[in-house]
Amino acid sequence: MLLARRVLCGVLLALGTGLVACAPQVPQHDGQQDREQTDQGVGHAGSLPHLRADVIHVLPHDRSSFTQGLEIADGTLYEGTGLHGSSRLRATDLATGEVRREVRLPADLFGEGITVTGDRIWQLTWQEGVAIERDRQTLAELRRVEYSGEGWGLCFDGSRLVMSDGSDRLTFRDPVTFEPVGGVDVRLAGVPAEELNELECAGGHVWANVWGSEDILRIDPASGQVTAVVDASGLLAPRDRAGTDVLNGIAAVPGTDEFVITGKNWPSMFRVRFDPA
Repeated sequence: MLLARRVLCGVLLALGTGLVACAPQVPQHDGQQDREQTDQGVGHAGSLPHLRADVIHVLPHDRSSFTQGLEIADGTLYEGTGLHGSSRLRATDLATGEVRREVRLPADLFGEGITVTGDRIWQLTWQEGVAIERDRQTLAELRRVEYSGEGWGLCFDGSRLVMSDGSDRLTFRDPVTFEPVGGVDVRLAGVPAEELNELECAGGHVWANVWGSEDILRIDPASGQVTAVVDASGLLAPRDRAGTDVLNGIAAVPGTDEFVITGKNWPSMFRVRFDPA
């Protein structure tokens, strides 16, 4: 076969038609070289840092929860869930998953992202244009404010709220009045980074789930530039995939460089560290 190939290539080259067909075969690389090529593919914007979610500990999660928002404060995990007729806000024990308090939204409201601001919690709704302010201790509703457009993700950076609406836009809001006070368009290597979903403000960054994917973006809120992409794929074992929905839900663990992440109707949460791939 090798001799036949050489003869054929000689004929083709003599005719000037074998330059591509007879080019030397490039050996396939393995290990780290393959990973580097993958990391620099279209989905990861060339030279952008590519991180992976390294699992430190697996935590229990109620798989009936259609997770929309996740946040940790003072050892309590707060989780907002969605779907009409099933939306709720829970305060649970992070280690055991035991529900400490829970409130349900009216059936006409589809719950979305949440965030803690001191002794309050803000909870978004999807298309109803209503944000609910709650008492953090009791989860009782204190008031409602209206906003235009859709509500997806929400986080608090210590001075302002950051909100997503499923587009490439992050809107900044006053944590008391909920009025918009600015915003930024998010770009991944010059391209709009759309479908930004659940958010977490941590370490001066905004971390964003991308709806329908297993990527988490690290965003500079000053410029809107994506500064790293986290690959959070492969967390669930194949046997646990049945009946689950997309990755969604990210909460920074205070005082550490770790996060808790999960997905809609997932049976587990994962305490992770975002390390270089």
